[in-house]
Amino acid sequence: MLLKELILKGTETISSLYHDREAKEMVYAFLEHQLGTKRHTHIVEPMYEVADDQAEGALSAFLRMAAGEPLQYVTGFADFYGRRFRVTPDVLIPRPETELLCRNVNEPSEHSATIPTILDLCTGSGCIAWTLALEMPGAEVTAVDISDGALEVASSQDFAEETARTGALPPVFVKADVLAGPSASGIAGPYDILVSNPPYVMDKEKALMRSNVLDHEPHLALFVSDEDPLVFYRAVADWARTLLKPDGFGIVEINEALGPETSEVFRKAGFFRTEIIKDLSDRDRFVRFSRS
Repeated sequence: MLLKELILKGTETISSLYHDREAKEMVYAFLEHQLGTKRHTHIVEPMYEVADDQAEGALSAFLRMAAGEPLQYVTGFADFYGRRFRVTPDVLIPRPETELLCRNVNEPSEHSATIPTILDLCTGSGCIAWTLALEMPGAEVTAVDISDGALEVASSQDFAEETARTGALPPVFVKADVLAGPSASGIAGPYDILVSNPPYVMDKEKALMRSNVLDHEPHLALFVSDEDPLVFYRAVADWARTLLKPDGFGIVEINEALGPETSEVFRKAGFFRTEIIKDLSDRDRFVRFSRS
């Protein structure tokens, strides 16, 4: 099959669920992963031929995407902060907005006289933990999750070459229930920085979500009850109160609908300096907190 024919067929298939432009971008991304082609290959090489077995594999993948399975689960990876992370249905797919959390941690720390200790709660794929460890070589990062599947994915991220080149320390991954509190985890601290992207999507918001997220990404890492949507933030505040150094700070990703309420959770926990940080779409996306 000619590459241009495969692109047309793939776009038609995925367009049953996505808009044409988005469907075509997904086809380009998948074929670049599978074949090593570029988005312009079929233009500069109109007779580019795709082997039958590769074409069959691609068409099968397009059907999976048309059924709602995210591209990242089909390929097995997602890009985040300039690196490629392994992902499976056991973990959320890293979002571009979460890169801002890492940037807000990394930039102030570049001017710090000491290499920080960092605690990452609800680590999932480990994208935050690994990014901070690799961006701040020497930082000691501890990352926590309750899911065995998530911890397997996070600990299996392959950055051996970069850690060897830069001297970065791989994060230490620990199984613990964030809601059970720090005393039950065996984690002692103290830490300079605490970060977390916990579950924060309310059950009532499910109706607003696309099926590729709702039907495929892990609900354990996404949803909280409408009755108590801030349950994880109270738990994170407890961890922070117990394990953060007096001059330490934390940043958490939040539900944009609950910015002031989330900020108040940390103020009540004794972190009297709180700041709501907006994302690139001008939506409340993070709360930064410290004692002073």
